Amino acid sequence: MSGTQAMPKRTLLQDMVMLTKPRIISLLLVTTIAPMFVAGNPGWLIVLIVLAGGYLMAGGANAVNMFMDRDIDDRMARTRLRPIPGGRMSGISVLAFGIALATAATFLFAVFVNVLSAMLALGGFYFYVFVYTRWLKRTTPHNIVIGGAAGAFPPLVGWAAMTGTIDLLAIYLFLMIFYWTPPHFWALALLKQNDYTRAGVPMAPLVWGERETMRQMLWYTMILIALTVLPVTFGAFGLIYLVAAVALGLILLGGVIRTLRAKEWTAPAWWVYKYSLLYLALLFVAMVADRKITF
Repeated sequence: MSGTQAMPKRTLLQDMVMLTKPRIISLLLVTTIAPMFVAGNPGWLIVLIVLAGGYLMAGGANAVNMFMDRDIDDRMARTRLRPIPGGRMSGISVLAFGIALATAATFLFAVFVNVLSAMLALGGFYFYVFVYTRWLKRTTPHNIVIGGAAGAFPPLVGWAAMTGTIDLLAIYLFLMIFYWTPPHFWALALLKQNDYTRAGVPMAPLVWGERETMRQMLWYTMILIALTVLPVTFGAFGLIYLVAAVALGLILLGGVIRTLRAKEWTAPAWWVYKYSLLYLALLFVAMVADRKITF
């Protein structure tokens, strides 16, 4: 069977959904909505508006990312079936789609929530598109470290949507995701080195080596665990959250250590990558449970 015959057929709607990367956005939405419940008791309408706005903004950023990466996406196995390298959509149509989504999201936040949440959501969009995709991704192995800030904007957006301000706890939520990002993405980078080599993207394992990347994952994970516990020390969260944060963090740390010690690290690295997704979601759920469950 030829490669053309094996190419799955997709409708325009399916391609438009693919451009938004819905599986990635689902975690971003958890880290957007959970802080709203930590900050207060949001009504269902504002939650729906923030969900819609968050999806549109993140989806728009992902679409523009695919436009900017169109020259390398066909070199990597995991991206060559995207709409542009697959020949199903033109680059300009993907760019227009992404900008339209971001514009709609900005309107939703500014008109129906507040201007601060709109500014923060748009800030995350610009950071991801221009700082990470356009600048850092192809120039430095620190791309994920600095660029990870883009994925840390959602808690700020959710907090601002609920309170109209940004306070210390919101900044801690931002930092948690910032330090979670390197071990999460480096676990994937370890597994996708051939793809990144073909694309010419200087991911950490290609520049620093596999073992040094794993050591950096270990350091970032230890900092992450400390950061997740710190809000308890100034009364932001209580026992439910503390137990969950420590338990979830130690499990993640154990996975990173197993990866570092293993001679054949493929399976442990896959485990770290997949578990880190669950880790972040459960950590934010624990925050809400700690605020809402009383004894």
